[in-house]
Amino acid sequence: MGRKMRRFARVAVICCVCGLCSVMYTFTQIIMSLEPKSRLEGHDKITKQLKRDASLLVPSIPKVETMEGLEQEQRWLQSRFETNKTDVKRSPDKWIHLAVVACGERFEETVTMLKSSILFNVKPIQFHIFAEDELHPKFKNTLNSWPFQQKFHYILYPITFPSENAAEWKKLFKPCASQRLFLPLVLKDVDALLYVDTDILFLRPVDDIWSFFKYFNSTQIAAMAPEHEEPRIGWYNRFARHPYYGSTGVNSGVMLMNMTRIRRKYFKNDMTTARLQWGEMLMPLLKKYKFNITWGDQDLLNIVFYHNPESLFVFPCQWNYRPDHCIYGSNCKESEEEGIFILHGNRGVYHDNKQPAFRAVYEAIHNYTFGDDHFHALLYPLKKELRETTHTYCGKLYKIFLKQLKKSIEGITPNQTQRR
Repeated sequence: MGRKMRRFARVAVICCVCGLCSVMYTFTQIIMSLEPKSRLEGHDKITKQLKRDASLLVPSIPKVETMEGLEQEQRWLQSRFETNKTDVKRSPDKWIHLAVVACGERFEETVTMLKSSILFNVKPIQFHIFAEDELHPKFKNTLNSWPFQQKFHYILYPITFPSENAAEWKKLFKPCASQRLFLPLVLKDVDALLYVDTDILFLRPVDDIWSFFKYFNSTQIAAMAPEHEEPRIGWYNRFARHPYYGSTGVNSGVMLMNMTRIRRKYFKNDMTTARLQWGEMLMPLLKKYKFNITWGDQDLLNIVFYHNPESLFVFPCQWNYRPDHCIYGSNCKESEEEGIFILHGNRGVYHDNKQPAFRAVYEAIHNYTFGDDHFHALLYPLKKELRETTHTYCGKLYKIFLKQLKKSIEGITPNQTQRR
């Protein structure tokens, strides 16, 4: 009798298991039959959204926390911009805000940068020039003498640091360079800003890099280019004694800043468990890392975005093209295809003979006179000079220095060319 009961129990268990599997299979089939419909509905919604603004719309992107996810997001956004770059709508009724910090012997370099910014711009530009007091009269005399006053305005500011630590901030890396860290606190009424170093030259309308603000997702507050594209020659990944963004760090010589978001954000950090606002974070950050940083405020920015990677938008290397992109062979592939958009002559290459290709571009723009023909007074003389630099690695790539500049000049309407 006991054996029969055990057999009966086993059969009952087997039947129950089979019944449960049958129920689960049926439920799975029902779910699978419904899923394509939901996917199709989602696809239709996205299609309708894209049709609302086919030229420039970037669909909303979910927040991602991993570095791999962030890098994939940046590549996707960059490919969207490259696809639609010819369709960028430039509204002349809105101002571009451009900031620069000039100290010491940087006056001529700064003026040349400002000149390059208005050669091709469409929107008017508001210059925010932070300079030592003795440079203010020189800036006024130069800028007031330029034609096309409707294309730009300027405001001159003194160098401004927190009084209790002013000397320490001013001497950090290059004279006055760390001023950029305090721009969100000084320019309280400015919503968005493009900061550039004095050794920047625009070979494409400033309007185009300004348009990257449209591609920020809800978490991003700033945009910069990578410090290196090739890790084997990267500085941060080989020598840095502090945290840095991504795999090779970022370069702050060209930096878009959503000032409103920067002022509002509470930042993750490694100094306290509490999140800190921008102004609260700067001095503790310097105190903790001042003996471990080499590149001053750029290193501090790398530390900030190491802890807040979701807050940074990364744009491609041709928007911040430096000697490192060519002195060891070409390692900015985007520039090979489309040319250089923004030239960054760091390490003083505009003023020595180490990189004659960079110096040739600087001198061509520096010597150009407003009103002269762009082809005969700028492009053709530059092309001649660049051909004399082919004995250098960067000079062998001289065509990429001309490609976008030629397009920018061709993009000026006949009427504009005649007025200039």
